[in-house]
Amino acid sequence: MLDFTGISRTYLERVFTAEIRAEEHLEAGQRKLLGALLHTSARTRFGVEHGFAALRSYEEFADKMPVTDFATLRPYVMEMVNGGCDILWPGRTRSFAQSSGTSDGKSKYIPLTQRSLQKGHYAGAAFSVASYLHYHCDSHIFGGKNFILGGSFANELQLPQGVKVGDLSATLIDKINPVANLFRIPSKQIALMERWEEKLPALVEASSGADVRSLSGVPSWFLTVLRGVLKHTGASSIHDVWPNLEVFFHGGIAFGPYRRQYEAITDRQRMRYWENYNASEGFFGVQALPGKPDMRLLMNTDVFYEFVPAEDPSAAPIPSWEVKEGGIYALLITSGNGLWRYPIGDTVLVTGTAPLTVTIAGRTRSFINAFGEEVMVYNADAALDAACRATGAEVIDYTVAPVYADGGERGHHEWLIEFSRRPSDMDAFARLLDSSLQGENSDYQAKRSGDIFLAPLTVVTGASGVFDRWLASTGKLGGQRKVPRLCNDRRIMDQLLSLNDKLNASAASTDKTDHQIS
Repeated sequence: MLDFTGISRTYLERVFTAEIRAEEHLEAGQRKLLGALLHTSARTRFGVEHGFAALRSYEEFADKMPVTDFATLRPYVMEMVNGGCDILWPGRTRSFAQSSGTSDGKSKYIPLTQRSLQKGHYAGAAFSVASYLHYHCDSHIFGGKNFILGGSFANELQLPQGVKVGDLSATLIDKINPVANLFRIPSKQIALMERWEEKLPALVEASSGADVRSLSGVPSWFLTVLRGVLKHTGASSIHDVWPNLEVFFHGGIAFGPYRRQYEAITDRQRMRYWENYNASEGFFGVQALPGKPDMRLLMNTDVFYEFVPAEDPSAAPIPSWEVKEGGIYALLITSGNGLWRYPIGDTVLVTGTAPLTVTIAGRTRSFINAFGEEVMVYNADAALDAACRATGAEVIDYTVAPVYADGGERGHHEWLIEFSRRPSDMDAFARLLDSSLQGENSDYQAKRSGDIFLAPLTVVTGASGVFDRWLASTGKLGGQRKVPRLCNDRRIMDQLLSLNDKLNASAASTDKTDHQIS
């Protein structure tokens, strides 16, 4: 296959430069974008109801337009799913991204308008590649294939003809520019398969003999695929299978807990990692510099950003040009997919303002504050990463929930962790995890001080496949689905522990039967 990297650089360098210029004129560009979005949607039902035609500035928009969560938007979106026109966005929308639900429904369905796909998702992906190439002059990623791990169009809706609902990645693959298919594996037929149990071996078979140059997907799911490729080929390193592999474009979950596992099956000298911040609602950020965790918040992907201080959720949102470095904020977006002042559920830590850079702090509903400790996902990820590095443990997945004080016993955090490599001393691992979490979060440290108020955390070892089994039971097993890291109640943890007990009992029964036979 010819190497088209050199030819691609010319176009992609222009993409990179356009984004940098947009960031240099952040306020003007954001105000102009908001005006264009309001003008375009003024005659939609939602636009008429909220007086978009009369809004002339951001200040008027902020004053008149309330924050709108999915519970508010659900009736509008479901009418769009059923074929309605000119509701949240002009015309008829035929594609929707299905993602985790809210308290008012099992799933959310995010409109994927033609504008949001072209100016948002595909534009963000193009900038990610452009940014990677800008900082890596030795790259040859277009000399072979990009292995994209996607989802499917599986859903539980009765849909009108021509409407598709499924994972975001399924729509992106389904509607991708045909030219991109020259550089992509697997085939659409395999990429869009619904049953993960059938899809995994097909992915392994389709990729094992290809000249893979880059990977794109969620770290936890891709790790399963890569291990399948190694087993299929008998290789010990993925670079023995794909000697030209150079980069993993990853996103969706924190990479830290998985880094050592990737390093164990790749050549560290040849493998690079490039983080993206994208979701069903839009493409928001790309790693700013090699080897750094900060991501530049993109100003050229058709998203108007607002921020709510995480310490005061009732505070008025502020625009991107007013955020402060070091602040943690919940992110709101307005975009060409018909979402207006919409809370995407993420909190971000602002690490710089010129350009505007962030790291993901966690989810607005994924935290533990049962005892005043205010533990966020990034605290838990960092503590777990430190404990794994110190003990040689490797983690497949995890979740954490509070155990409330009862009968004179102090409350504590309970961790359910599925290991691919267990620590040799689980008690020592738990103590190290607890101390690492104290080092990451001063509020947790204060509550743990002197072992007076909060007891040490406990670790339950997850049975093999417990998280996959739980995802399957919820209908969410697949390449884009994720286990909630932190929950402030025990609803999910109790389901998982019950399943964990059953799997352990089944394994013990099998072991006993095998022993009796032998």
